Amino acid sequence: MKNISVGHSPDADDIFMYYAIKFGWVTPDDAKFENIALDIETLNQACLKGVYDICAISFALYPFVKDDYALLKTAVSFGEGYGPKLIKKKETVLKKNFKVALSGEFTTNALLFRIAYPNARIIYMNFLDIEKAVLEGTVDAGVLIHESILTYDEKLEVEREMWDVWLELSGGGLPLPLGGMCLRRSIPLHSAINYENTLIKAVEVANKNRKVLAPMLLEKGLIRVDAPTLDKYLDLYANDNSVKMSEIQYKALDKLFELGYKHGFYQNLIKAEDFLIPSEYEELRAK
Repeated sequence: MKNISVGHSPDADDIFMYYAIKFGWVTPDDAKFENIALDIETLNQACLKGVYDICAISFALYPFVKDDYALLKTAVSFGEGYGPKLIKKKETVLKKNFKVALSGEFTTNALLFRIAYPNARIIYMNFLDIEKAVLEGTVDAGVLIHESILTYDEKLEVEREMWDVWLELSGGGLPLPLGGMCLRRSIPLHSAINYENTLIKAVEVANKNRKVLAPMLLEKGLIRVDAPTLDKYLDLYANDNSVKMSEIQYKALDKLFELGYKHGFYQNLIKAEDFLIPSEYEELRAK
């Protein structure tokens, strides 16, 4: 049986979506999935180096790894009226060239921020350290992601929602693409389809059994937040829209890639659906 390495982040939605596999509720036919939990920018950097067979990534990274990794249809996170938050100390006025902490060069929030605030002075750090950096004055502001958007200190306030930045840049009408997963292209097609289907089933099973799975994760100390916060966070980022990408989500991804290309971050303009695993191969093979 093959060992397939799966990199995912330790934030609540990724753990929730993956642990149906970890707990043995869903298993691939011909492989053993070995999970590695790391912060999202570490995973982005690892994907650039081709470290893992399957890897969670920020969607903004994908055009840089498209030749080596196929985009998966599942385990996706999109914002619908919400997303990362640019925060600062209360009553602080930010200058044009304010110093800001972002969670990584290849994160989606960093791409949007750099387009919206070209004069800001950027420092990259682990997302768990951003709130403290703002409170201590190491930076003037920071973009919070993951569970931090629900639990930040009362001394801080939102300068701007990245959702509002997305609305301005995209023209509106589309969800905010944040993160997804990709799979190494060197994996044989039949196996690749099997692994993607396993992940789709895992996210579906986790979502349908949320009332059972969420307490198990909390009891094992796998989640950084309390039960009410976890419930609210899963409402945002691990829901029916995470199981399998929809047409409007593909359109949103295409708009993100278009914005990155237009502002000089990508060399080529790509369409998300051109880089999916051709799952119809199995249907044709069965005929």
